[in-house]
Amino acid sequence: MSYDTITLVWFFLLGVLLTGYAILDGFDLGVGILHPFIAKDDRERRLVMNSIGPLWDGNEVWLVTFGGALFAAFPNAYATVFSSFYAAFHLLLTCLIGRAVSLEFRSKVHSPAWRRFWDAGFFLSSITAAALLGIAGGNVMAGMQVGPMFRYEGGLLDQLYWYPLLVGALTVSLFALHGAIYLYLKTEDELQQRVRQRILPLFYCFAALYGVVTFATWLHVPHATETLTRHPWLWIVPVLNALAVLNIPRAMHLGKPGYAFFTSSMIIAALASLFSVAIFPNFMLSTIDPAYSVTLENARSSHQTLITMLWIAMIGMPCVASYTITIYWIFRGKVQLDSNSY
Repeated sequence: MSYDTITLVWFFLLGVLLTGYAILDGFDLGVGILHPFIAKDDRERRLVMNSIGPLWDGNEVWLVTFGGALFAAFPNAYATVFSSFYAAFHLLLTCLIGRAVSLEFRSKVHSPAWRRFWDAGFFLSSITAAALLGIAGGNVMAGMQVGPMFRYEGGLLDQLYWYPLLVGALTVSLFALHGAIYLYLKTEDELQQRVRQRILPLFYCFAALYGVVTFATWLHVPHATETLTRHPWLWIVPVLNALAVLNIPRAMHLGKPGYAFFTSSMIIAALASLFSVAIFPNFMLSTIDPAYSVTLENARSSHQTLITMLWIAMIGMPCVASYTITIYWIFRGKVQLDSNSY
């Protein structure tokens, strides 16, 4: 396999890992975002938390795997991305830890004040993590102040302007919708009906932001369509994405929530694919000088390293996938409370 071919293979595999994380942890974060607005009492809050209780830590394995693969396959990209978002990644890790601690600590003390505190931590950690992922993606899409030797020459405030914030809002709305559909599948009776009532308003919010961000990307990120122009067949991705968005209310109207959840997963996959297409062949476009951009070519490891890693991935990725499938199969069905519940 040639050097350029295996480089493309690893770019594709990184996209698969990032997409897997966004789909799986997306509904986790969405459940956390909806948690204080859906449940009306302590029992229902426990049900909401336990709907993701056996799954959330396994979902985050996909993010860890993505980070490790990026470090080994494209070390210059890893160094530039992580140093550019140094403060943001620290906050993201704090949020991911905060969600875990909130889940584990909430029911340890039978005190309303104690539980309200961890409920707030669960919500704030979830919504902040979702927003940060979107803001980071928006910055990478638009380009950043990368200078010579792949050094980021901007600051934190340079990353918090209108376009990344819009993408962050879109991510929050998408994950909330994804989480609501998941909760509908996992709950019963009055709680399920309350969740059902939230799905359509969440869809309208997401659809509106989807239209705004699409128009803003066309204006602010003109290079995002360059790959689509060079390869017109790729236009099928945004077309299918738009059709998937419209299919969610149709699936819910037909009484097929599983189909709706599959559709929302495909929306996330399509948006992740569009993100990859938009930045290709860069990992990070420099707004100072395109010559300073972090590309597949100048960020990759040696040919032999990529070959060796591919053999490892052929063993490791099926293990991650099989673990995920097994856990979801074991904990399928409606969520119930027992002595081991959160």
